[in-house]
Amino acid sequence: MLDTADENRPDGPGRSPPDGASRLPFALSCRAPFLIASFDAPQSMLSWSLTKPGFRVAREVAWLEVRNADLPPGADPLHWIERTFSDDGLGDAVTLVTSRTITRYHHAQATVEGCTATCLATVGLSNGERVGQRSAVPVRVPGTINTLVHVSQPLTEAGLIETISIATQARTLAVIEAFVPRGGVQVTGTGTDCIVVAAPQEGEAANFAGLHTAIGEAVGKVVYHVMREGIAVWRDDFFGLKRPRDATRS
Repeated sequence: MLDTADENRPDGPGRSPPDGASRLPFALSCRAPFLIASFDAPQSMLSWSLTKPGFRVAREVAWLEVRNADLPPGADPLHWIERTFSDDGLGDAVTLVTSRTITRYHHAQATVEGCTATCLATVGLSNGERVGQRSAVPVRVPGTINTLVHVSQPLTEAGLIETISIATQARTLAVIEAFVPRGGVQVTGTGTDCIVVAAPQEGEAANFAGLHTAIGEAVGKVVYHVMREGIAVWRDDFFGLKRPRDATRS
């Protein structure tokens, strides 16, 4: 089962899924410059967040929309980001930073054998990179992919690590299939991608979340779907009817 909702649908951002479908495991709030996913109970999390990396226990994951002009001259970017979140009462949130318009978010759910995976993401590929080959082409408009993946089943630390690897695979597959070129090569991601995986703390924790498991299948399915949708919307926003021929190849 795959349930979807995003800001591009007729009934607007954060709409409820059809009757009988799963509900989001978090409350979703979009109030510029923040996009906030708030859980009722603390969740086990793993990420490479700029200011809250590694294994964490938190109730919130929050995106901050930032432009270069927002940073005070001479300011330490990490200190400024931490202070901005703290000033808004989000000091304990696992933080994500994006230049993508914060209202351009996408979310969906997939359920496999009773395990539900939920993905919330903002998607941009303007600063796309090919793995193992940094681009020398200047970035005209910053853009990145920031992703939250929640699994309905508790996970051990090993399970969280494997889940983040599956989410990374799904994201990369969607980017490769979209064939987005930069500097004459096909990108596989961006230079500033970030993924947060989260799971409940209470209950028996799963050690494994690989491609042979229901957890891995649900995570892969939902992340792949959200990435494809987000890339399509990003292309329409930045290229529209004037998109380059090679940027539409799939």
